[in-house]
Amino acid sequence: MGVGKSCLLHQFTEKKFMADCPHTIGVEFGTRIIEVNGQKIKLQIWDTAGQERFRAVTRSYYRGAAGALMVYDITRRSTYNHLSGWLTDARSLTNPNTVIFLIGNKGDLDGQREVTFDEAKRFAEENDLLFLETSAKTGDHVEDAFIDAARKIYQNIQDGSLDLGEPTVSQRPIVPTGSDGTGQGGDSKCQC
Repeated sequence: MGVGKSCLLHQFTEKKFMADCPHTIGVEFGTRIIEVNGQKIKLQIWDTAGQERFRAVTRSYYRGAAGALMVYDITRRSTYNHLSGWLTDARSLTNPNTVIFLIGNKGDLDGQREVTFDEAKRFAEENDLLFLETSAKTGDHVEDAFIDAARKIYQNIQDGSLDLGEPTVSQRPIVPTGSDGTGQGGDSKCQC
């Protein structure tokens, strides 16, 4: 069972929930044009596999990313416990000013919550991350997460702290990352 990265991407790009969201093998791509500060921006979103067995492949997609969305499942503590490792990868393989956004997904399952909002918010603050909880199923805060990340990326480009022309930064703005929490592959469908 996945954390819902592909379902988040589908909700953002297609504005609908995909109930039978297959696990990502390697990487999938999504795009959407949005407006930030009066400018049309094309987001190219790379949805990477979250299972540990694909981690070496996933690491190659961090290089050049202007942003990364680290996603965990609020109903599975094991996915939250893997965040430090994913954050280490993101920080070591990207530009120091890459925007990293922590997303707690499956907010529609609040009654099954294993990770509190406050502890995730504290983790985000301690690590200088943006933070939101979302629900790919209902669409709650999905738009906010991607738009807020895009605004911060745009701001970093405008103030010169992120240069897309640098050799370490290519045209890959957002890379959702996450963990299935087991370090192993799960079943073939995510339960977002």
